[in-house]
Amino acid sequence: MPRMDFFRNHWFDIGGGLSLIVIAYVFSVHHQLSSYQILMWLSLIALFWHQLEEYRIVGTFPGMINTSLFKSKQPDRYPLNPQTALYINVLGGWLIYLLAALFAEKAMWLGLLSMLISCGNIIAHCFIFNIKAKRYFNPGMASSLLFFLPISILYFRIIATVQPISTIDCIVGAVLGIIANILVVKLIVWLANPNSKYSFSKKQVSL
Repeated sequence: MPRMDFFRNHWFDIGGGLSLIVIAYVFSVHHQLSSYQILMWLSLIALFWHQLEEYRIVGTFPGMINTSLFKSKQPDRYPLNPQTALYINVLGGWLIYLLAALFAEKAMWLGLLSMLISCGNIIAHCFIFNIKAKRYFNPGMASSLLFFLPISILYFRIIATVQPISTIDCIVGAVLGIIANILVVKLIVWLANPNSKYSFSKKQVSL
């Protein structure tokens, strides 16, 4: 299906466009939102920009993951391929961060879940990927430091002082956050297919 092929190859570009819509929305209704709600929307925007850095602006995240982390001889499609990237980033990432913003204080476990995913990205991009690839920079590192890090710090400050999180929300969010960070890697392995018909562009696998 042409439309599905377009979305599979450009979901990160679409996310970049959606970030502008979310920015306009938050700006127009910010006086009606709590500081916690605003932060959750900013977190979604940060996710869009993070993915845009990984797959478009720098763009070489697929090649870095497949080559440096998994030592693949088919970095254009194995183990991570465009279909897997779509599932993880859109069905997983977009959905979790969007629900965290929409439900906000009504389901604070979603906010904690999303923040722990952001923290997982900070650790992965600032330490794990650089160590594995023997580099000082990788695609996704800049947005992790510029957006995920300050938003995460502010989040924990807010739930500690302004908007306390309940014990049950804390437990559920923490458990699911740990599971989500593990699943990101596991899904790449479980959905791996060396014969996948979906492949990344030459730019995305160049290092």
